[in-house]
Amino acid sequence: MKYGGANAAVCADVDTYTIPHLLLNNLSKHPNKVAVRKKDRGIWQEYTWREIYTRVRYLALGFIALGLQKGDKVTFIGDNDPELEEGIIAVQSCGGITAGAYPDSLPHELKYITEHSESRFAIAADQEQVDKFVRLKEELPLLEKVIYWDAKGLAHYASPFLMSYEQLMQLGKEYEQRYPTAFEERIATTEPDDVCALFYTSGTTAGRPKGAVLTHRSLIKFGEGTVHKCEITPGHNLVSFVSSAFIGAAFVITIPWLLTGATVNYPEEVETINRDMREIGPEVVSSVPRNWENMAAMAEMRIMDAGFLKRLCYRLFMRVGFKRAGLSYKGKKPNILWRLLFYLAEIALFHPLKDKLGLSRARVVTTGSAQMSPDTFRFWRALGLSLRQIYAGTEAGYISGHEGNDIKDDTVGTLVPGVEARVAEDGELLVRSESMFQGYYKAEQESASAIERGWFHTGDAVDIRTDDGHLVYLDRVKHLAKLNTGETFAPGYIEGRLRHSPYIKDAVVLGHGRDFVSALIAIRYDNVGRWAEKNHISYTTYTNLSQKDEVAELISKEIERVNQGLPAAVKIKRYVLLHKELDPDEAELTRTQKLRRPLVEKRYESILDSIYNGRDEVSVEATVTYQDGRQVVTKTAIKIRNCDERAR
Repeated sequence: MKYGGANAAVCADVDTYTIPHLLLNNLSKHPNKVAVRKKDRGIWQEYTWREIYTRVRYLALGFIALGLQKGDKVTFIGDNDPELEEGIIAVQSCGGITAGAYPDSLPHELKYITEHSESRFAIAADQEQVDKFVRLKEELPLLEKVIYWDAKGLAHYASPFLMSYEQLMQLGKEYEQRYPTAFEERIATTEPDDVCALFYTSGTTAGRPKGAVLTHRSLIKFGEGTVHKCEITPGHNLVSFVSSAFIGAAFVITIPWLLTGATVNYPEEVETINRDMREIGPEVVSSVPRNWENMAAMAEMRIMDAGFLKRLCYRLFMRVGFKRAGLSYKGKKPNILWRLLFYLAEIALFHPLKDKLGLSRARVVTTGSAQMSPDTFRFWRALGLSLRQIYAGTEAGYISGHEGNDIKDDTVGTLVPGVEARVAEDGELLVRSESMFQGYYKAEQESASAIERGWFHTGDAVDIRTDDGHLVYLDRVKHLAKLNTGETFAPGYIEGRLRHSPYIKDAVVLGHGRDFVSALIAIRYDNVGRWAEKNHISYTTYTNLSQKDEVAELISKEIERVNQGLPAAVKIKRYVLLHKELDPDEAELTRTQKLRRPLVEKRYESILDSIYNGRDEVSVEATVTYQDGRQVVTKTAIKIRNCDERAR
């Protein structure tokens, strides 16, 4: 792998490195450079590479003192914090293997990962996460100790089962007195092809998530692709708000940070991300499509709430922005008049809007992990952001992405250097590369069926264009649908276009083996609620609002917008406004906000039957699961509606 510009000399011998070697490399090159910023109580705290190394060193020695052996597993759970990343690197420096759980995981989900990975130790953020382990203690006989870094509320938890970061580091310092070279000796035993992490898959089917086995080499090659495609340099600011349990956090943040020596910034809270990003001014921002869709929806809603002149200005300048995006796709340079209009639009609208979102200095922004509609993609490109698609997978590694000015709104870019790809007869993409996983943990049969002669079966339907080498993502092979009339369509593409609406949060497009296409739609409660108040429509709950005829008319117009771009045979004919949002806690979405289509179709089977049997209403019962584990059964009647072809 070769890096351009400022990266030319970064980690020249990276092929022989492990993750702790990357940390040592940064310590030797720029020990006093700021490696991490964390906002705490409104003040940005800075930590140099020397300080990060010192904490990792003593945490690792503490783990060694506790008896952590090479190959032992450690489960972690918690919000993004420097302490979490330090703990992960410390475990990997000992030759240990980390397994991540999402911060909002329910106790039974956390139990599955800890039990399946056979973890001896666990790292937890705070009292909320510690309580989950305390509740599960008797059910996890292999788990010896839980180490936490936020001690608030834990002062009265007197138990040898628990230990704070400070206690672990003190143990490490004492161990160093007896064995001063133990840390270096343990790192020296780590090899690039050693397993260092288990990343549990999203589990988009009804089955259990599988633990994908990743080596140091796999993760580093994964991150190299990001550095190459996004041209990350040591002077860049990155921002961390994607959960470390998601492999995307490793390959777009952690590994590029270690490879280049850039600075990672941690917002104070989820609720303060936008404000904190305005202060950070990151040059590179990575997030999932849902976040970009949510931000676009909020921006559109704020404009709708503005006065007439502001709305007019927005509509006019957005047309200018779409013109700029169109020219960039074609690789054409604007004439003097258009350049002047672009400048005026940037000053009057685009820069202020990007500044409010913390993106005023963003040089590259990326999206990945799920399909993004061309509408949302064009919106951000219209604002002048260099939005780039990343196409990767936990098992497949980094496959492709946009690069430089070679960006198309309907593709996922070109192959990453070192990746081989081919399309099977049924349209499935097969890949092989050094960033691929090694197989599924404790699942030899599934591993053998996923990897055939070195080629990983992605399960994705993809077309590789011969003229420019770009990959066009269609959908999961098993999700490509076919009507009884013979027409085929990609539900994911239509769902993405529906979610571009400021009023639609989720959509499930159906029709495989049926006579026509239908949709289940979950409204975006905040935006639709504000719209209802503005139009003097009273409502009480989400369910009540979703079943209003006025809301149905509003959503019908959004469906018609999408229908206008679809072939006549696959236009949406009927739809239902769901009485509740799709929820990860009820397994309808994954923790990375991907749709669990088979489960959703089974759960709402009565609604689907009513849609295709011509009924106008159906009574449904739903079990709502709260984060504390409580379950409440709700019963309501929801309407089945026909799309109004005349809606405008």
